Amino acid sequence: MVAILDKQPVSMQQFLDWYPENTHHRYELRRGGIVEMPKPRGKHSEIAGFVIKQLNNQIDSLQVPYFIPRECILKISEDTGYEPDIAVVNRPSLVNESRWESSSVIEQGKSVKLVVEVVSTNWRDDYALKMSDYESIGIGEYWILDYLGLGGRRYIGSPKQPTFTVCRLVEEEYEIQQFRSDDPIISPTFPDFPLTVNQVFLGNE
Repeated sequence: MVAILDKQPVSMQQFLDWYPENTHHRYELRRGGIVEMPKPRGKHSEIAGFVIKQLNNQIDSLQVPYFIPRECILKISEDTGYEPDIAVVNRPSLVNESRWESSSVIEQGKSVKLVVEVVSTNWRDDYALKMSDYESIGIGEYWILDYLGLGGRRYIGSPKQPTFTVCRLVEEEYEIQQFRSDDPIISPTFPDFPLTVNQVFLGNE
């Protein structure tokens, strides 16, 4: 993660106007600063792709009007927006998203059924910063896929081990459940999700 602009704070609109087309990088707006994010690679990319496949299967099976965009920015505030690893979007809600067609920006948390982050070395972002911000805009469910057990002990316990965290929004706060090893994953949005933690982290049905 590299800060690439160290000037006056940048607004969301300035960030969108600046965002380069056809870039090989991802960028996020963090409290008015533009930050370059590494593209998912290796196991990170493999797990994200596997989960997208499984979620699309669930969407088809449930016959719900959801989809997973290739890229999108979730606006948290006028000076903060994230590009998550995976976002499950409620298609009918897009009529209320004024920046969707022009910039693939989602501004209302209720438009997102589920957001997923695969943990890498910047685990503090996923467990602390993004959890708080996704909660603040009302995203109903948030998964943290910590396949290497990198998170701090206060988040995943001791000894550290690979952990799948499900955050469910209840009365504007996240209730947290954690799953490990051969635990089946319990999801409010996808109650028939068929896999265990090991299956997800191994990318193997």
